[in-house]
Amino acid sequence: MKQTLFSGSIGLVALFCAVTSLGQTGSLPDEYARARGIVADLEKIVAPDGVQETYETPIGGVKQWVFVRGQDRRNPIILFVHGGPASPMAPVAWMFQRPLEEYFTIVHYDQRAAGKTYAANDTTGLGRTLRIAQYVQDAIDLAEFIRKKYDQQKVILLGHSWGTVIGLQAALKRPDLFYAYVGLGQVISSQDNERLSFAYGLEQATAQKNEAAVRELRSIAPYPGNRPLTRERIIIARKWPQHYGGLAAYRSTFAYYFNAPRLSPAYTPAEAAAIDPGSLFTLGRILPEFLRVDFKSVTSFPIPVFMLMGRHDYTTPSAPTAAWLQQLKAPLKKGVWFENSAHLIPLEEPGKLLLTLVQEVRPLAISAQPGSRK
Repeated sequence: MKQTLFSGSIGLVALFCAVTSLGQTGSLPDEYARARGIVADLEKIVAPDGVQETYETPIGGVKQWVFVRGQDRRNPIILFVHGGPASPMAPVAWMFQRPLEEYFTIVHYDQRAAGKTYAANDTTGLGRTLRIAQYVQDAIDLAEFIRKKYDQQKVILLGHSWGTVIGLQAALKRPDLFYAYVGLGQVISSQDNERLSFAYGLEQATAQKNEAAVRELRSIAPYPGNRPLTRERIIIARKWPQHYGGLAAYRSTFAYYFNAPRLSPAYTPAEAAAIDPGSLFTLGRILPEFLRVDFKSVTSFPIPVFMLMGRHDYTTPSAPTAAWLQQLKAPLKKGVWFENSAHLIPLEEPGKLLLTLVQEVRPLAISAQPGSRK
C-alpha cells in the first residue's frame, strides 16, 4: 500500500505530476509519530520572551491557519507567503527555520484551500474565491492582524515562488505595512518562465544525449507557443528541467522535500493528507490567471526590495528577475545570488539565507524599533 507523500506544487512543480493517494492515511499506522515527537521536543521554544503559537483566524471569510515562532517576540516579524499555489511551507519549515527564529519572529500561514486551511473549511463556494486579488487581500489582512497582535509597527514581507505573485502586489498595494519586500524565486513573467525552463530542459537533454527526453520535449515545441498550455504539455515541460536540477540544484529527485511533512509537529497525518487535494482543488482554478502574470511594466517600487535568486533555478528562472531588478527604481534594492541553489533556497543554502536576512534586511526593521533586541 502506498504511503502518504507531500507532492505539493512549488512553482507548479507537482501540479501535473502523479499525485500519490492521500486518502489512505487513516487506515495506516502512524509510524512517524515517535519521530515527530522528537522533532517537536527539539523545536520547542523555551526562551521566556519567545512565542510559539498555531491557530486559525478568519481572513477574507475563510478560516486560515497561522504558525508563529520566534525566540524573542520583540524581534522583527517576517510574514512568509508560501508557494504553490497551495504548497504550504509550514510543514517543511522545521528543516531550516530554527536559526532564523533567533533574529525574527517567523509567521507562516496556509493560504485559502492550502494544507490545514483546506482541511478546516467547507469547500462549497470556496473555488470561486481563488483569485489572485483575493490572495493579495488575504496577505494584507494578515499583515494588519499580526502587526497589531504582536505589537509591531510593520512586518517584513517574504514571498516564495507563487507567493511572490501575491507578495509583490501586496507590497505595491499597501507599502505602509512593510519594512521591506523579499522575493525568493520571484515570478516576473509566467510566460517567460515557461519559455526559459523549457529551453533549459531541452538544452540539458540534448547535451546528455537523452533521446527520450529530447523526443518528449520536441513533441510540445514551440513552447509555450500559441497553443493552449494543456495539462499534457505542462507535464512534459516541467519534467525534464526539474530532472536536470532546476528545482533542487544538482539533484534529479527531491524526496527529502516532499516527504518532510511526515515529520512535522505542525501537521497530523490527516492534515498532511489534505495538502494534495488542496493543491489539485486550487491549481486548475488559478492556472489561467497565473499564466497571465507579468510584472515587467512595474518600474518603481515604494519600499526596499531584495531579490534572492538561485543560480540554477529553472522552476522560476532567475534571469528575468535580475533584468527586472536592474531597471527598477526603489529606495533600496539588492539582488543576491545563491550559487549552489535552484528553487529551494531555504533548504539548499540555509546559512546564506540566514546571513542575508540578518545582515541586509533586519537592520531596516531594527532601526525603526528601538525596543528590539539587537
